[in-house]
Amino acid sequence: MDATIGPRGSLRLLSRREIDALSSTEQGGLHDMFRACALAVLNIGQETDDAHEVFAKNPDFDARVVEEPRGIRLELTGAPDAAFVDGEIIEGIREHLFAVLRDLVAARHAQRETELGTTDLVFELLRNAEAIRAGERDPLVVCWGGHAIARVEYDYTKEVGHALGLRGLDICTGCGPGAMKGPMKGAAVGHAKQRRQHGRYLGVTEPGIIAAEPPNPIVNQLVVLPDIEKRLEAFVRLGHAVVIFPGGVGTAEEILHLLGILLHPDNADIPLPMIITGPESSADYLRQIDAFIGATLGREAQSRYRMIVDDPAAVARACAEGAQQVFDWREQARDAWGFNWKLKIAAGFQQPFAATHEAMASLNLSRDQPADELAANLRRAFSGIVSGNVKPDGIRAVAEHGPFELRGDASLMRELDGLLQTFVAQQRMRLPGAEYVPCYRVVA
Repeated sequence: MDATIGPRGSLRLLSRREIDALSSTEQGGLHDMFRACALAVLNIGQETDDAHEVFAKNPDFDARVVEEPRGIRLELTGAPDAAFVDGEIIEGIREHLFAVLRDLVAARHAQRETELGTTDLVFELLRNAEAIRAGERDPLVVCWGGHAIARVEYDYTKEVGHALGLRGLDICTGCGPGAMKGPMKGAAVGHAKQRRQHGRYLGVTEPGIIAAEPPNPIVNQLVVLPDIEKRLEAFVRLGHAVVIFPGGVGTAEEILHLLGILLHPDNADIPLPMIITGPESSADYLRQIDAFIGATLGREAQSRYRMIVDDPAAVARACAEGAQQVFDWREQARDAWGFNWKLKIAAGFQQPFAATHEAMASLNLSRDQPADELAANLRRAFSGIVSGNVKPDGIRAVAEHGPFELRGDASLMRELDGLLQTFVAQQRMRLPGAEYVPCYRVVA
């Protein structure tokens, strides 16, 4: 379908330079990125993890910004029919399209025109998106987990979300399907039962993954960060508690990112509740994750989270109580309610990692380094596998040059290979029904 749509809210004006950048397909231009993100948003609710499939179904799609005397409009060509009802675009999709536009423009300005540090850049982008609420003690629970999960695991994420919603807690996820959708869906029902009118269902994503994980329909606020590292930092600084459901390599990446930060000596006394949970049928998976953490990062890392099996109410109570402790600590430390400024995040967790064959083979995967630095390098390894699985650049690199190779200490490689084989066997690498061909090779 072809359509021309106008914005809702504040983004009504762009400079000529911004419009030129959004229209340019040259290096540094934003057109191709905006087109990909816009197509993902127009596919809201589609259960997919294949960006090539999304583009193949809509080969003629285009999205361009049109300047008008009193503002801007988006001109869509070949847009999916499902994004419209009786010829009118669905309102939530309209909002998300202009959220993408807002965030791409803001990120380009911040990165090219200022000398901000990473944390200040993340803060400015979140503030520009109105994702940070000043002066309000509103607990936000970050929920991580896989897009390719079993039905019983998905139902469990909804039960936990429902228990969180009944306690007035808001939800933040990676905005896609599976464990990113379930908690929001459950919380929406919990909020409705408590007559909570303005529940937040915040989706945080990045351009490299949004096409493979289109936003789910529950997301009522979308933020697009420039890359995975800034996306992960946004989660950690926004959240007052973190719940981790079963998942694959992306979830392992998130776990290692958070644990690596919490293991930094400067963060020893900063509270940030971390709960790993799943239904009874996932107990073996949870034990495998716990064993991998113990075997690679040690007991101190295991002490930084709680493991709760098959008890949604206990998870929600732990989040509510933990968030209260976070607010009390921040009041004493004079830190902001809605953004965790005090948390120390080392450069190894902030610097973007490009998953090339050379970079993956060069990762320091040895035990001869502090636990937080090992966590950073393991996080990069999992991030590279995510790239090879679902991101267009990573998929293209693997197609051209073969699987990524991971090298390191023999005992560490056995632990890593064992966990990855478990993910493959449990079909956590791709959505059910899709055959998985590994994009990596573990070399001892």
